[in-house]
Amino acid sequence: MSIQDIQNDIIDEFSMFDDWEERYQYMIDLGKTLPLIDEQYKTDEYIIKGCQSKVWVHAQLEYEKVVFTADSDAIITKGIIAILIRVFSNQSPADIIAANTNFIDDIGLKEHLSPTRANGLVSMIKQLKMYAIAYQTQLN
Repeated sequence: MSIQDIQNDIIDEFSMFDDWEERYQYMIDLGKTLPLIDEQYKTDEYIIKGCQSKVWVHAQLEYEKVVFTADSDAIITKGIIAILIRVFSNQSPADIIAANTNFIDDIGLKEHLSPTRANGLVSMIKQLKMYAIAYQTQLN
């Protein structure tokens, strides 16, 4: 599936819920499906700077696709990174770099996060794209 197709699926899923309590619960549930990072990567080197909670992300290139794993010590944040990894994992570095993240606004996520969580969301996206840029450089 393309990044856009996955984003459209997420928009459809979030539109099924009437209120943000249900959407938060859905995000928490998504966090439980997150491909968990190996314990060896739960170090400061893999922490995303700019997040209020601890969020660890690891990326590796497999068959010219970036595969992400992650974890967080906060349930909402774990749900947020799970959504981002669902969108970007198993995609080419070039597609990740070129992808927009308008779906976040479409589902209303940013406006329903505290300012510190919203900043953390931006930091997560930046970090995932930085991994993609590094791998794209290796492929060139």
